[in-house]
Amino acid sequence: MAARKASIGLALGSGSARGWAHIGVIHALKKLGIKPDIVCGSSIGALVGASLACGQLETLEKWLRDLTVSDIIKLIDLSLTGSGLIQGNKLSQAFCDFVDDVDIETLHPNYGAVATDLDAGREVWFRSGSLLNAVRASIALPGLFPPVQDHGRWLVDGGLVNPVPVSMCRAMGADIVIAVNLNSELIGNKARATSRENRLALSLPQNELLQNIANALTPLKERIGNILPADNKTERPPGMFGTMTASIDIMQDRITKSRLAGDPPDILISPHLAHMGLLEFDRSEEAIEEGAAAVERALASGGFRMLDIKAGARTNKQK
Repeated sequence: MAARKASIGLALGSGSARGWAHIGVIHALKKLGIKPDIVCGSSIGALVGASLACGQLETLEKWLRDLTVSDIIKLIDLSLTGSGLIQGNKLSQAFCDFVDDVDIETLHPNYGAVATDLDAGREVWFRSGSLLNAVRASIALPGLFPPVQDHGRWLVDGGLVNPVPVSMCRAMGADIVIAVNLNSELIGNKARATSRENRLALSLPQNELLQNIANALTPLKERIGNILPADNKTERPPGMFGTMTASIDIMQDRITKSRLAGDPPDILISPHLAHMGLLEFDRSEEAIEEGAAAVERALASGGFRMLDIKAGARTNKQK
């Protein structure tokens, strides 16, 4: 009997703007001659994986490298009445422009995406049906994007239950799983507190209308300050957006560690991007380069030896 080549699965993890590192990982793997047979993604990983599977990855990357802070501001539509702090329509549509509305089962590499059932709290796997709908559901981060309705269920971000979908890759037949974890080193990273996350906290300080309002209120603020006792505190309490993003980071860190401990990949790639904020989508060049660098680190540390070992074992079994 002819030997069957071991199938390789690529599990692309959640991490919002840090997810552009997946593009660098994919490029670096390609240089090593590694092309995945199965790609599974959670949240931003689902978006990048879908772009790869439908042949839009290069177009997405070109758009990202030209993306500026001003472009992001134009895509952020605030909502005080909806189910998210951001209405999410513009940003979601901009991302999904690089995902073809095709049936998942027609794609190669084989594709899967993870979302979360908001009512049941269970993970939902998309292995067939609309690719576009799967991505929209998987990236619906609570507080930032509204839930997506699918077959009577309200679905939200897959990172809530399965941040790095190793289990899905294995279920889809992967003999070897390469996983990309974007949530390492998140906890205790004080660089986030002083990074552009504060400036990009919905990019409000750069919104012309809101800046004008803030300028108009400055004299009133000074008058109130003269009346009220001085505040001698050296540190301000975290704001609403900072608290929300830090909470998401804690959740992602804990769930990721738990899931990877229970179902470890054969190769783990961990880009160092803990300093990057959730909405810093304009830092794509930095993220892509770090994704490629993470592959090089894994290669140098011998992390890819398992690829040869398991591939050889799988081939021998088929002889």
